[in-house]
Amino acid sequence: MHYLNPVIPGFYPDPSIVRVGEDDFYLVTSSFEYFPGVPIFHSKDLVNWEQIGSVLTKKSQLNLENVKSSGGVYAPTLRYHNGTFYMITTIVSGIGNFYVTAEDPRGPWSDPIKIPYGNIDPSLMFDDDGKVYVTIQNSEGYDSHIIQYEIDSKTGEALTEPVVIFEGDGGQWTEAPHLYKINGTYFLLCASGGTGEDHRAIIARSSDPNGPFELFKSPILTHNKMPNHPVQNIGHADFVEDKNGNWWAVFLGTRPVNQKYTILGREVFLAPVTWTEDGWPLIDNNEGNVDRMMETDNLLGDSNVKEFHVSKDDFNEDVLAPSWLFLRAKDDDNYSLTERKGWLRLLGVADNLDDKTGVPTFISNPQQDAQMQVSTLLDFDPKNDGEEAGLTARLYEENHYDLSVKQINNERFVIASTTIKGKTEEIARHSLQNSKIQLSISSDNENYYFKFAEKENQWEVLGNAEQKHLSKEENGGYGAVFTGVCLGLYATGNGKDSSTPAYFDWINYEGKI
Repeated sequence: MHYLNPVIPGFYPDPSIVRVGEDDFYLVTSSFEYFPGVPIFHSKDLVNWEQIGSVLTKKSQLNLENVKSSGGVYAPTLRYHNGTFYMITTIVSGIGNFYVTAEDPRGPWSDPIKIPYGNIDPSLMFDDDGKVYVTIQNSEGYDSHIIQYEIDSKTGEALTEPVVIFEGDGGQWTEAPHLYKINGTYFLLCASGGTGEDHRAIIARSSDPNGPFELFKSPILTHNKMPNHPVQNIGHADFVEDKNGNWWAVFLGTRPVNQKYTILGREVFLAPVTWTEDGWPLIDNNEGNVDRMMETDNLLGDSNVKEFHVSKDDFNEDVLAPSWLFLRAKDDDNYSLTERKGWLRLLGVADNLDDKTGVPTFISNPQQDAQMQVSTLLDFDPKNDGEEAGLTARLYEENHYDLSVKQINNERFVIASTTIKGKTEEIARHSLQNSKIQLSISSDNENYYFKFAEKENQWEVLGNAEQKHLSKEENGGYGAVFTGVCLGLYATGNGKDSSTPAYFDWINYEGKI
């Protein structure tokens, strides 16, 4: 039977997974500057996933004030022990390393419990003798290594001093450690090589949780010698065993458009794990590649193979769907589903999409496909110059493409504009007579296209812009930008709070897989 990678498309990097009971799988990913933090997904079969919420939903759990883009929440690990879920992570430029707990993965989750040592990428391991280990990356670059110490899982207090347990394979950024005890042997799974083209997963084993660890002869997952493969940058893996005794790995990877530009960010991939006769785990039989279309005899349910992603939010519920993301925080006063039933009301503030650490009125989902169209119906009658609302494709504040309605010199326009490396340029504008307008941003493998319709579905093209400027390759690579494009709705007063609400009737997404 076949399944399709990525199993969770779009900007959802650094996956970590756990199985509870026979066939309930839960998975979390990084969220960086977006709020709420750490999306959590559920699946019965490992290939069909549904987001059930987010772990960090309160300011007491996640304070992203003054956190720059690609700061924030890095590399969570999810574990389950004796009826309790544990999620451990790092807030870069924030409180550092901590974990939270819950009895139900849908929440509520506890406030943070801090841990004392390490840099990024913490993981937890509950040993069968009752000891609880934090395994975590330390130092930077080629000096990066893995340290470990025992903690009291109730308080986060260290019970032992940290010890260095692994130096890696000689590459830079030995990180993303996960410690497992399988059939009496301790296995240490790590990432190496940095998050770019040299990214890889490596494995080591020992009879003792603190080592010494024997390194397997080669990476068990990498495409670093396959520059023309459609899937790149694979690594940062986590293992899980299914009810039938089969092992699987989830890991991140990218799909560069035309093998050049990565706009979707790092996504969640899945591959089977097999075991050698002498007891080493290999991902996808260690054949050297993981494809988009995978074949296995061990699939647990229905295939996820399809041609299109289609979703629509009519804003008819009293609460927003769990997939929606905000920038750094959510001010509830600026969002309403009840003021006009069946519409989402956004009220703009002084912050806009260009602010480096601001909290604009903005709501988004990760773009899932290179070829797609997102559209919405907006009702907006601005009363003051500078008031603006519309649709955006955002990589970060320096690079985003906007299609908006804006008042200029007491006249209302629909405007297509690009912000590239912090410089905003208008592509085109069209004068509007009515407050209601359909807006659409679409993309192929080369460009984004901006369209509007004053009459239902009678689309007019306003302009286009090159796709590459929203890629990590054009923005410093990984190390500068860790996210992918998010497609969203926004409103702003551009320097002052807006007096005019913007109402969105629906948002529709269609993508070619």
